[in-house]
Amino acid sequence: MGALSHLRVLDLSRVLAGPWAGQILADLGAEVIKVERPGNGDDTRAWGPPFLKDAYGENTSEAAYYLSANRNKQSVTIDFTRPEGQKLVRDLAAKSDILIENFKVGGLAAYGLDYDSLKAINPNLIYCSITGFGQTGPYAKRAGYDFMIQGLGGLMSLTGRPEGEEGAGPVKVGVALTDILTGLYSTVAILAALAHREHEGGGQHIDMALLDVQVACLANQAMNYLTTGNPPKRLGNAHPNIVPYQDFPTADGDFILTVGNDGQFRKFAEVAGQPQWADDPRFVTNKLRVANRAELIPLIRQATVFKTTAEWVAQLEQAGVPCGPINDLAQMFADPQVKARGLAIELPHALAGMVPQVASPIRLSQTPVEYRRAPPLLGEHTVEILQRVLGLEAGAVAAFKESGVL
Repeated sequence: MGALSHLRVLDLSRVLAGPWAGQILADLGAEVIKVERPGNGDDTRAWGPPFLKDAYGENTSEAAYYLSANRNKQSVTIDFTRPEGQKLVRDLAAKSDILIENFKVGGLAAYGLDYDSLKAINPNLIYCSITGFGQTGPYAKRAGYDFMIQGLGGLMSLTGRPEGEEGAGPVKVGVALTDILTGLYSTVAILAALAHREHEGGGQHIDMALLDVQVACLANQAMNYLTTGNPPKRLGNAHPNIVPYQDFPTADGDFILTVGNDGQFRKFAEVAGQPQWADDPRFVTNKLRVANRAELIPLIRQATVFKTTAEWVAQLEQAGVPCGPINDLAQMFADPQVKARGLAIELPHALAGMVPQVASPIRLSQTPVEYRRAPPLLGEHTVEILQRVLGLEAGAVAAFKESGVL
């Protein structure tokens, strides 16, 4: 039994941030009912190629993007623009512990599915709203997508090659990181609200904004600005506060060197055959290495090209200096540590036989993550959920289907 197997989640969200939170809760054992539009469903179902392939190598209807964030859920199709559909969703909310939605501010009020309306029928409901900019403020009614939030929220000003270098300019992160982080923060908030409900009673409304999360996750870079008044600049793969902490060329490619303290720098200098660096008055402490970055980095780059990536990694690991290769995803999934941790799994799938998945990183000793279901087909569980959860007769469900409500 999963840690959250006593909970039911109604997931009205689409795309990534909300579904990511829902998948985490589902992996932890919660029953997650994903409510989708009849005929189309979650936008990401069509966000391909690539699409999952069947046993004959032909594309199925399931995009890889959708498959990344909807494991362990059950799909129900309900048209809640219609009064009959609204009642079905309200009835499901009355029997749920948590609701996740990412409609525009006020978007669900027209259907009687906003927090105040559902609180009236289920005071214990934890209702998590995820938007680009939150429920308040001058931007509240704007739509917000990950890419634009990475730009507006400052992340892209820190990502990319330094000014003056070839190819300089702002660059987004290679995955929709703001969405993912918002999903994680939303999960934390939901668990906190559950703890409050357990001790004090009653649900609550959670107001999550992509912009808020993006700003919060600037971490040390935000504090670098707030303590100095100087906006940090792009440094490529270098670190603003630690040197050396970046990529370096090798005889057959590149590797990453992450020296976290002065002792590690001394060990690195010895492996590099340049022990005098550790006693050089320009480099003896991290503070001095940061100040004299322009002098030190070229010296290191001149030294690292004489060994292969594998040689550097082996020798520095033996010396206790953190470092590593720069893998593509094929190399990453073939890495022995990734394989030992079981980070690539497969689940049975109705259209493809099996579907690949990335395992949850959560490891609990008493209530481990469970992989119960592949990401569901559109409307796969509509009949079963309406009959089991709401107690509808087969004839009533058939009538809803015939009228287009389901």
